[in-house]
Parts: sequence; C-alpha cells; structure tokens
Amino acid sequence: MQAAEQEQYVEFGIETEQYAIRIQDIHEIIKIQDITQIPNVLPYVKGVINLRGKIVPVISLRSLFKMGEQAYTKTTRIVVVHHQEDKVGIIVDRVNKVVTFSDFQPPPTWVGGLDGNLFTGIGITDSGLVGILMLEEVLLHQ
Repeated sequence: MQAAEQEQYVEFGIETEQYAIRIQDIHEIIKIQDITQIPNVLPYVKGVINLRGKIVPVISLRSLFKMGEQAYTKTTRIVVVHHQEDKVGIIVDRVNKVVTFSDFQPPPTWVGGLDGNLFTGIGITDSGLVGILMLEEVLLHQ
C-alpha cells in the first residue's frame, strides 16, 4: 500500500504490544491527569478530563483490548485524538516515536479475540510489527 508508506504515525505501546495512529488524527499527547469518573458508561470509558476548559472523554485501550488494568506510571499518556467534531483521550502505557512504514500489510480478519476491523493494517518496522488502529472503529466499538 503506497499511501501508507508516506504517512506518519505515532507509535505507542500497551504492555509488550505496539500500535499506531495516523499523526494527523492526533490533537496532542499529555501526561496522565485526574480523570473524573461518570456513571453508566462502557467499562473501557474511564471518565472525562478538563483539557483547557473543554470536557474530553477518556477511554482505556487496555480495557478495550481486555488486557487488564494496571496502575498508571510516569510513562502513561493520554493521546488526545480528533473524533468527528470533538476530541477523545486514549490512555496508553507509553508513547514511543513517530514512524513511517516501509512495509504495510492488510490486517487479519480476526486478531486474538479482537475484531480485525479495528485495524487498517499491520506496519512492519526494524523493531517488529505494529498494529495500525482504525480510529473510527476503535472509538465506536461497543
């Protein structure tokens, strides 16, 4: 896929797995902060934060991917992404780097209990495989 080779992605990690989101979908990356819980939400929705006067919902990819929650560390980050007309925060264990992929493969239809529709593809780097998330599907996942 030629188009993916030219695009830049932000690579981040959850446990030992590496994932990426297109850089143009990211508003900013911030350190973890106090999250206000809200009742009656899906288990992976952790609550909301106040981002310079704007209320932003925050989700946990660990919960969404059924990896089990862990205490936040000094490397935990919230990746704030554009979603339709709003912003959504995604909690990740660490942000690694900005990457481009020299090899980009289509995703498998089923990935370890996850719907392959959550991925636009798998990027191949010198350090290994990176699951490239389809942001709309991740944010709308029920």
